[in-house]
Amino acid sequence: MKLIFIKKNFLIYGGAENYMKTLIGRFRGKTDIHIMAGKWAETPEATFHKINSTSLSSFLSMITFNLNACREIKKIKADCIISFERTTCQDIYRAGEGCHIEWLRLRKTIAPWWKRYTFMVNPLHIALLRLEKKAFSDTKLIIANSNMVKSQIINHYAVPEEKIRVIYNGVDIKRFSPMNTQIYRNRTRRELSISEDARVIIFVGSGFERKGLGTLIRAASLMKSEKNLRLVIIGRGNINKFKSLAKKCGIQNSIIFLNARSDVEKLYAAADIFVLPTIYDPFSNATLEAMASGLPVITTGNNGVAELMQDGEEGFVLEDLTDYTALAEKIGKALSSRESMGYKARLKAEKYPIEQAAEEFMKSISELISVQNRH
Repeated sequence: MKLIFIKKNFLIYGGAENYMKTLIGRFRGKTDIHIMAGKWAETPEATFHKINSTSLSSFLSMITFNLNACREIKKIKADCIISFERTTCQDIYRAGEGCHIEWLRLRKTIAPWWKRYTFMVNPLHIALLRLEKKAFSDTKLIIANSNMVKSQIINHYAVPEEKIRVIYNGVDIKRFSPMNTQIYRNRTRRELSISEDARVIIFVGSGFERKGLGTLIRAASLMKSEKNLRLVIIGRGNINKFKSLAKKCGIQNSIIFLNARSDVEKLYAAADIFVLPTIYDPFSNATLEAMASGLPVITTGNNGVAELMQDGEEGFVLEDLTDYTALAEKIGKALSSRESMGYKARLKAEKYPIEQAAEEFMKSISELISVQNRH
């Protein structure tokens, strides 16, 4: 059996990449695997094909990557083509980034009027929406990573429900474990110059604006009763903008900004709770990682992981995306119930091991190939 996977950047830090690596590992020795990518970290189990794309602009890069990937795929006779990108030549599309049209709708509710106008004329958004529409309409099977995303695909693009299968991302429950606390907690805190008695909130996510970092900073500034509160921010974004906000809120000395890390499990071990007040997240891998690490989590109803949670049990689910007063209250409650909520969070995460997610995905691929062979 020969499979082709499409992933523009197959690097080491992303949740989608880790998911793909686990999936590919399950096929080891059974399948001839080819990966179409512009950049990659070597993976012995796969043959990589360099897909060029123009660097002149984001929308041209996306369009040319799609065209060149589809052209390269024609040279290889594969049993199934699986894309992790908005492309137009796949049999299975994993909609890991959700619906761009839904993200724009949500952005319009919080953006200034002039910004909302640019959404309609920005070539990147226009190209994304066109590719997204074609991907959803032409692909034989769509894998959504939450029921939230499945509903959005149906509502925005009228895709038949039977064409969409929900497979949650899953988490490495051995790598992300409460046991890491015993090994890494104090050591990591010393490395970050955080005292042992500090209350530590961790935020993990790239694209700080979309992930709601501003709401978290404002919420933390209200927590005057927590004299030794620290925020550890991990990811990529406009750091200067949020450093300025932290200074304006008077908590600049309480925040540590770190780049994306390959050893993020050590940072979870050093934390007390995880907070991600995201505006839109189809399924935040970081949220499930934090739960597996035994941390209470606070996120919003616009995070696909929220549908796995019971509000007030494993943490809290915020309905108002920008209500930092409510968030500050929930942070206080989560810190007070850290052990019991963290225990429940771990139990919930154990139900979604990444191996199970990969097995479900493998089954979907095999079933589609069987159907195609019959025809």
